[in-house]
Amino acid sequence: MEVYLGTGRRKNAIARVRMLPGNGKIEVNGKDILDHFRRETLKMDIEQPLELTETLGKFDFSVQVQGGGLSGQAGAVRLGIARALISFSEDFRSVLRRGGFVTRDPREKERKKYGLAKARKRYQFSKR
Repeated sequence: MEVYLGTGRRKNAIARVRMLPGNGKIEVNGKDILDHFRRETLKMDIEQPLELTETLGKFDFSVQVQGGGLSGQAGAVRLGIARALISFSEDFRSVLRRGGFVTRDPREKERKKYGLAKARKRYQFSKR
């Protein structure tokens, strides 16, 4: 039985995805996908590459994800799944590329600047 791997990153989250032939079960950190992410929208976001390649229900996924928040983790898992699908079949690359699932989202949190409340937010100005 062949195992296909994919690594996804988004913000501060890193996801290691293992893909095996199966019946569509997605396990995240040893729990069911909805037990970990708790929101149906995040589950839908993660399953988008599978719907696009029409492989929903054909593979089981075992995912280890760490760092970041739920949204960043979901984006990392989505990229990891897309990369695992590409390692399964190179034919999926062009389809996933057109869907925008192969490109890593480069946006990171901007650092806080001195003299400011946050990265860009200023303290309230008082003229007098």
